[in-house]
Amino acid sequence: MIWWQVRESQVWLWFTVFVLGGGSFACTPEQQAPDLEPVIPWREAPVDWPEIEHPEDNTLNVARWELGKRMFFDPSFSIDGTVSCGSCHLPAHAFGSNTPTSPGASGAEGTRNVPSLANVGYLPYFLREGGVPSLEMQVLVPIQEANEFHHNVVLLAEALAQDESYVAECIEAYGEGPSAFTITRALGAFQRGLIGGNSPYDRWVQGNEDALTDAALSGMELFGEIGCDECHSGYLFTDHRILNNGLYAEYGDTGLERLTGNSQDIGKFKVPSLRNVGVTAPYMFDGSLATLDDVINHYMVGGAGHPNQAEEIVPISLSNDDVEDLRSFLLSLTDSTFITWSIALMP
Repeated sequence: MIWWQVRESQVWLWFTVFVLGGGSFACTPEQQAPDLEPVIPWREAPVDWPEIEHPEDNTLNVARWELGKRMFFDPSFSIDGTVSCGSCHLPAHAFGSNTPTSPGASGAEGTRNVPSLANVGYLPYFLREGGVPSLEMQVLVPIQEANEFHHNVVLLAEALAQDESYVAECIEAYGEGPSAFTITRALGAFQRGLIGGNSPYDRWVQGNEDALTDAALSGMELFGEIGCDECHSGYLFTDHRILNNGLYAEYGDTGLERLTGNSQDIGKFKVPSLRNVGVTAPYMFDGSLATLDDVINHYMVGGAGHPNQAEEIVPISLSNDDVEDLRSFLLSLTDSTFITWSIALMP
């Protein structure tokens, strides 16, 4: 073999290894591979929903989301290190609960049913009677509530400051170490990413005619006919009002009246979203109704007749088939993809 044949074989060998190994020759900008879209860890709003508004000092980014997620599942946020946000807001239940109430630190007995956090970033106010105006402020309530974490946010921040990894993550996310500011902002940022809008009902709205069963379609029509949508309206199935739904003739927990001192506010609580209602039993502010059938029966009866009972609550006549159809529609509001994604967040 003469020298140029050897040289030619070496060139082809080099060229083959270079190309298969991912190398490339110089090329024009048009020939460069396009940049991939960044992968975000939170859930984004469906295209037909409005975008969630973020506070100017707490716009969402990956560092803030990841810090908030760590804090959400960290039991050291309670005074005795036994419960976390995720201990009460269970991912498998749309970040709600499966018991009437949930115990706090040192086994303290809970006082209210834990609400779902799905789509919580859209809510105009927080807690069952709507007494807190922002997610960031709401974070302080469970931390310092005696029946929940029974802690102090300043002392909590001081404890987190002893953890070098927490210090580094807080600085990356907010430019400062653990503090009341970073704790409340990170947890607020995490919760705004908990968006669930891919239920069978949503797929039907988007044009998939097979997404709902005949029973669910009948139940959806009935839902409007009997006036459920007077309170449970819009894409979240709530109008966000604070009402007395006639649950009791007398209230031990007086709801909004605890804030206002006005007797006309006794028994008034926020109208909850019906999204993911199939996995958030038991129901009502105190978890006193165990099943959806119990809830439907409550409204069929027309409430307990409290003086502050909302005028929308009146007796309703439903057949057994009607009840089954209405239940089928309510169950179609559960986003199973959100539940699966939520469970995967757990450490």
